[in-house]
Amino acid sequence: MSLAQGRSYLAIPGPSVMPDRVLNAMHRAAPNIYAGELHEVTASLYPDLRRVALTSAHAAIYIGNGHAAWEAANANMFSRGDRALVAATGRFGHGWAESARRMGVTVDLLDFGRSAAADPARIAETLAADRAREIRAVLVTQVDTSSTAKNDIAAIRAAIDDAGHPALLAVDCIASLACDAFRMDDWGVDVTVAASQKGLMTPPGLGLLWFSDKALDVSRHADLKTPYWDWAPRAFAEEYWQQFCGTAPTHHIYGLREALTMLLDEEGLPHVWARHATLARAVWAAFEAWGRGDSGVRLNIADAAARGHSVTSARIGGPEGAATRLREWCEREAGLTLGIGLGMALPAEPEYHAWLRVAHMGHVNAHSVLGTLATMEAGMVALDIPHGPGGAAAAAAVVAAA
Repeated sequence: MSLAQGRSYLAIPGPSVMPDRVLNAMHRAAPNIYAGELHEVTASLYPDLRRVALTSAHAAIYIGNGHAAWEAANANMFSRGDRALVAATGRFGHGWAESARRMGVTVDLLDFGRSAAADPARIAETLAADRAREIRAVLVTQVDTSSTAKNDIAAIRAAIDDAGHPALLAVDCIASLACDAFRMDDWGVDVTVAASQKGLMTPPGLGLLWFSDKALDVSRHADLKTPYWDWAPRAFAEEYWQQFCGTAPTHHIYGLREALTMLLDEEGLPHVWARHATLARAVWAAFEAWGRGDSGVRLNIADAAARGHSVTSARIGGPEGAATRLREWCEREAGLTLGIGLGMALPAEPEYHAWLRVAHMGHVNAHSVLGTLATMEAGMVALDIPHGPGGAAAAAAVVAAA
């Protein structure tokens, strides 16, 4: 008997769960795009976008997803034939590198694998060896959505400075903004890339960029810019339509406005970070309990300090394809959708079906995360997947202690 009736729950790392308030804010007739309320609401976004990234930098909004934001950043940072240094800690680090490469940028790739954070010392060594100072920017994810590895952005900035290198620091915060602590100005980040559909709790459709004065100066000489990707008209628009290079993303503007109000003015950014940190520890506690003995259950990132607070990647041991079987059971029997093990193996390989991801980003709370974990534990029991006892109880203890 299926128990999946009722409201389903999405625990995938984007799109995340959308608050009813955000959806209700978007549920309206199309507004006047030429004057009035829409212009006022749009203007209110930019100060709060700076607040959520803790920066005084310039901000630009694009109609697009995270991949679009990558392309926007690349177009403004580089000219054809320029060099970029990419520190990859999972599939999305490689994805940003490939985006730059296909646009005509020469990419030096430092691959740190799929189960560890980037080593700032190796970045410093690579930059020190670039005596001609040909590398224009260092690209890195704060949290790679596939491996869930979290990089120390402040340490990477220090590595660039220690090498005495003028390269820009560009950070992909798509899976981390409004989940993990991020301090753009304090950490010396020149370009920040994000999107609406994860920690910002708004449907997919907005790519977001923040860029420093240094990055703005570099962009003036970048020949990859096109009218659509150029961030200057968007950030310094003289007319309303220039902010979006055409028609505004009207309903997303209302949704993002509501989400930023919830995050910044009602909950407060420090509490947002603390909430995500606590719920992440609850997820980790469950997996650590399930992984006792010879079960084969394990977290992908062994070092807790190198794990993102928005999503957790784990391997489920036992019978072949255990993770896929568990995901299918949770969705079919309980109305819970878990994330696929993206980037841990190719879909045609058996190992692909041993991995899954649990998202705990955005509009999440104790009962949503505890319910997810208890449902997973029920599924492992139902499917006879080997696991240590007490995962749900271990997670509950973390919540209780908080």
